[in-house]
Amino acid sequence: MSARSSSSYADNDDEIDYSDIEAKYQVHFDEDFDNTLVVDGIPIIDKSKLERLLVKIAKEFSRKGAPIKQEDIFVPWDDAKDKSKGYMFIEFQGVDEASFALSALDGHPFDAKHIFKINRFSDIERYTNLDETYAEPKAEEYKPREHLRSWLADPQGRDQYATFRGDEVEIHWHGKPSQCEIAYKHPEPNWTDLYMSWSPVGTYLVTLHRQGVRLWGGASWKAQQRFAHPLVKLLDFSPCERYLVTWSHDPIVVPEGALQGPQYFSPEDEGNQMAVWDIASGSLLRTFPTIQEADDPSQKRQMQWPALKWSPDDAYVGRLTPNQQISVYEVPSMTLVGKKSIKIEGVVDFEWCPQGDRDRDDVEKDAKSEAKGPKKARENMFAYWCPEVANQPARVTLLAFPSRDILRQTNLFNVSDCKLYWQNHGDFLCVKVDRHTKTKKSIFCNLEIFRVREKGYPVEVVELKETVTEFSWEPKGERFAIVYSNDPNLGNPGPGITVKTDVSFYQLEHTKNDFRLLKTLPGRTSNTIRWSPRGRHVVLATVGSSTKSELEFWDLDFNLDDRREGQISKEEWGSGIQQLGTADHYGVTDVEWDPSGRYLATSASAWRHTLENGYAIWDFRGQELEKYILDRFKQFLWRPRPRTLLTKEQQRVVKKNLREYSRAFDEEDAADVHKESAELVAQRKRLVDEWNAWRSRCHAEAREERASTGQKVETEEKHEEKEEIEVWIDEVIEQTEEVVVE
Repeated sequence: MSARSSSSYADNDDEIDYSDIEAKYQVHFDEDFDNTLVVDGIPIIDKSKLERLLVKIAKEFSRKGAPIKQEDIFVPWDDAKDKSKGYMFIEFQGVDEASFALSALDGHPFDAKHIFKINRFSDIERYTNLDETYAEPKAEEYKPREHLRSWLADPQGRDQYATFRGDEVEIHWHGKPSQCEIAYKHPEPNWTDLYMSWSPVGTYLVTLHRQGVRLWGGASWKAQQRFAHPLVKLLDFSPCERYLVTWSHDPIVVPEGALQGPQYFSPEDEGNQMAVWDIASGSLLRTFPTIQEADDPSQKRQMQWPALKWSPDDAYVGRLTPNQQISVYEVPSMTLVGKKSIKIEGVVDFEWCPQGDRDRDDVEKDAKSEAKGPKKARENMFAYWCPEVANQPARVTLLAFPSRDILRQTNLFNVSDCKLYWQNHGDFLCVKVDRHTKTKKSIFCNLEIFRVREKGYPVEVVELKETVTEFSWEPKGERFAIVYSNDPNLGNPGPGITVKTDVSFYQLEHTKNDFRLLKTLPGRTSNTIRWSPRGRHVVLATVGSSTKSELEFWDLDFNLDDRREGQISKEEWGSGIQQLGTADHYGVTDVEWDPSGRYLATSASAWRHTLENGYAIWDFRGQELEKYILDRFKQFLWRPRPRTLLTKEQQRVVKKNLREYSRAFDEEDAADVHKESAELVAQRKRLVDEWNAWRSRCHAEAREERASTGQKVETEEKHEEKEEIEVWIDEVIEQTEEVVVE
């Protein structure tokens, strides 16, 4: 190229328009401060503590999935006082990182006295220059939410139950035969991948999936909450349904690029297997490992579930480190109460004392007493036991919490094992102590019973010479039942062998203030005790046997219907125990009462065997009401109910006037019977009409055929005189129903 041509190109270069290219590749500098956050609620410190504070804040942000460096933090300083001003600025790499940190840590407790309050730096300037002219906001259209306990308002007062068969889950209404129907069936199969469960008072139905857990509820059974815990296997609710614990055999792994936030795991949770969630917000509160570092890897030990145990008011959750300590955390902060665990050498197990259903009368009494003056709140309590260590005997201890005062301690000798059984109102604690002889060749049992509501927590001992295999308190009562045996096949029955057992009932005798034997039922094969939720009625069942599947229905107050509460009967001790009926459900694996205590459900699950799977429903007398044989049937669960809103006095009035109230129900039952009778009569009449019409057609065809062949044809009237059809109709004239007063 010549010099002349080069100069001409240079002259023309100034005339070329590069605006489109410059606009496309122009670098835009971020001149706003949306990536900068102002964090208030920071401790006011001096220069000597600054470095440590920055390290702790950077660690707290990183733990919640918003990693920062100390260089990104600027702390304003008050030179006059030589102290910080209680807030700081944090600069993030981008707006998205700042937005995530704002959502994850705003309102987060930094320590016991400081809570983060976070705003964008740009928002502070924007909101300080607002137009103060008032503009009335537009009212949003009200959209009512479904009531999560709407099933309680059923006008027929029916209960619900859930069934799991194959890959289908169904919710059923249960009542009189005419009232039984399917309440809901999920439109798609595989509503759950593993199993289903109800929350403690029936608000939610829980399903488990590979991705985590989902809660369902309301009249339309929409998803209410979800918790992302991959490959979850076990779950447990807190008693008041505020919190949920999930567990997976696979340790938590947080892959690169995984979702971050309060509802998701962070890198700090990796390696743990158990998670605690807040149900209302869906937020993750804390995670724990389930394998202790002190455990011997060569020794496999079955995990105890639930691994976290809740106080009855959901205020605390305890975690046992076997042989070392009990750690109690305050909820929802999940901070260790008192900043230290309760060190107990050799501790094996512990159980919180339940408070039962506190009556509204008790709440009103507490309110009145508080109005008169301050009253010390009743503390929570739990019991724990330790085996024999060195020269120290085994012991059971009652401990008040959070004061950690020892309320009662009893020593035990020659102990092989202990089980703790609280009565559901927390009035009694039974410690089933398996003891061995000096030669350790045989095992026998003692029942150490603590009377918790009495001064000094007295302990009574019931000595037995046999091995107790089942213990169960009567709900809301002062009785218990035990199954015991000295059968040599006990512990290793083998195929086709059923262990012989005895069943005994005990009751607290107030005159002597000790537990006395009511009655013994010898020569049974029963291995399961199921009390009615209302008490009084009990079912003894043989569960898990391949040769026996008996059900025995018992009433412990059969002839004591007129006995008043607290009144000592003049009848012979134990004479009120009466067998109401017997039944059999082959292959039974599960036995469960409905919340009302009127019906019992038994089921044979395909998870245990594959022979005659299905379920049956019985009344409290042992009469079979329904039975279904279903292939691949897995689960039957009654829906729990919350405690009644009636006071004790209101319940007494209802029981006293039960016959008067029952008249309305008798009228409804009679109307249902008449309705069923009318429907039956109509159906029979329709069948008779169809029969007569068919006969008329046949006669007409026969006459036509005879006429075509020249035979004599009879008239229809003459033929009708020769035949007569009688229709028998059953009609219910009177129906009597006997009401059993509980």
